[in-house]
Amino acid sequence: MTEQRKHLKDVKNTQLEKSTKEKLDKFNRLRGAEVKPGEFWDLVVITSLDEEQRCSYEVQLKEKILRGELPLCVYHVFADPPGGKIGNGGSTLHVLQLLRDQYGESLSRLRVLLIHAGGWSQRLPHVSALGKIFMALPLGDSVYQMLDLKLLMYVDFPAHMNPGVLVTCADDVMLYNAVQSVEFNKPGFTALAHPSPLSIGQSHGVFVLEHGDELPVHDVEYGVCLRFLHKPSVDVMHRSGAVFMKHDEEMVYTDSTYYISHGTVEMLLDLFQEIVPLRCEIDAYGDFLQSLGTGATADYTNNTENVVKKENDLVEVRKKIFQHLRGTQLNVIILNESKFYHLGTMEEFLFHLTGDLFLREELGLQTITFSSCSLGVCENKNVCVIQSIVHPSVQVREGSVVEFSRLEDGVELGQSSIISSCWVGRGLSVPSNTFMNSFAVCSDGRTRFVTVAFAVQDDLKKTVPSCSNVNRLEVFGVSVEECVSRWGLKMGDIRVSGDGSVCNLWTCCMFPVCEDMRTAFSTTLQMVRAAHGDESVSLHKHTLLSLQEILQHKDLVTMLKFRNDLHKDILWEKKATTHQE
Repeated sequence: MTEQRKHLKDVKNTQLEKSTKEKLDKFNRLRGAEVKPGEFWDLVVITSLDEEQRCSYEVQLKEKILRGELPLCVYHVFADPPGGKIGNGGSTLHVLQLLRDQYGESLSRLRVLLIHAGGWSQRLPHVSALGKIFMALPLGDSVYQMLDLKLLMYVDFPAHMNPGVLVTCADDVMLYNAVQSVEFNKPGFTALAHPSPLSIGQSHGVFVLEHGDELPVHDVEYGVCLRFLHKPSVDVMHRSGAVFMKHDEEMVYTDSTYYISHGTVEMLLDLFQEIVPLRCEIDAYGDFLQSLGTGATADYTNNTENVVKKENDLVEVRKKIFQHLRGTQLNVIILNESKFYHLGTMEEFLFHLTGDLFLREELGLQTITFSSCSLGVCENKNVCVIQSIVHPSVQVREGSVVEFSRLEDGVELGQSSIISSCWVGRGLSVPSNTFMNSFAVCSDGRTRFVTVAFAVQDDLKKTVPSCSNVNRLEVFGVSVEECVSRWGLKMGDIRVSGDGSVCNLWTCCMFPVCEDMRTAFSTTLQMVRAAHGDESVSLHKHTLLSLQEILQHKDLVTMLKFRNDLHKDILWEKKATTHQE
């Protein structure tokens, strides 16, 4: 990198840091306060996978409002309808119908933020129980969650937005710097566009802009998209005219969040009436945006290359979407001074919270957030400790995250590991690259505890054809069959939860149920160390559950009480320390 380019990059980071700080200050002034008309969103809507998740979200929302952590507007949580998955596109249509049913004609005057937060977060399991929209971040005097960050990122938008809906997802961070306000005032769809390398374009949406040979240069530019490419190959990006040259490097403009004008909301409601009930998953980005723009064609409707589950109805539903939205304009707001970060996997989560120095500076991420913990515990600043009580003798190695946990004296945590909602007993040592998360479960009227553990690199969604092939799965870098042997069990001792049709690490029943949190952690840690060949363990006497079953029987009240008790104890220790000083 040349000195000139390094200087430009440093300037850009400084601008993003300053802009984000201004948004943070503005949002902090709104937290816990009644908002004025036009000052904030009229409605904030969060989607959930089902009714159980909806109830869980509403409990946490109520607590946040009581603690004065959210601006006082109207919040809704809407569950997807029962039955098969409908995707975030189907969920968008379902929410729009529920809003129309509840608000009628007044919906035409409302500014709505729609956050898609349904799903079990199988790639980021420490937020599976409480939801990725409530994922904690090392930010703020009180712990910020992803919901707070979403509201912070978009805090300037409502005052410059016509009635309509802004659609976003719960596991990404978007930072931008803009001298002038970002305006959402055009009919149709209006999408935010971010400069990205072609490698990012391959896994996101890419915009083919009008006047594609002219590189946008201002902080904010308004344009029109000829065509939207969904997870395109490098060759397709080139052939479609989506690639620009910037500082002698190829780049494209990728998607994040988009706005739907109220008139277009009405079009989508008409579409929904035609395709309901949904029997397939619709993508709110690929299936909606590919039908927009003057260069859009119906070719994509038959292309299921990027579809995880190929369902019979999908092609016909896509054709109807294209027919309804054909000719609708796709406007773009190009944010040249912006960054887009995705926190969708354990590895992404660890990197962006500990190793990504740019995000740390731009967002103001902290090493220790609202915790009873000394800096001497942390190997360096590339560590995160969030709302935890950590004994001064503990060692937390580089690249690791500890949240909502108690770590007693002598505990050692290896590099690049995640400890969430755990009570870690005296002298225990957790290997590097390990994920551990404790849950409270309730069955037969009793509350007990289970700690789950995986390697950070494990693929929890990798599925084998049948239960007889479970030995083809790997956990902690070795086969499940080998691990089972090291745990003193036989393959016949390992059930697969559910109806047995899905066999993966999510459904393998291999985590022991214990009477208390400390025992649950130490027992599962023995499993981890045995999987690594470091010690032996016998699980014969334990009831074993899968992560799928744990979530079905989770005791939300007990888990939230553990967090609230930590909060009270940390406050007490802070007050005691202040009094002594």
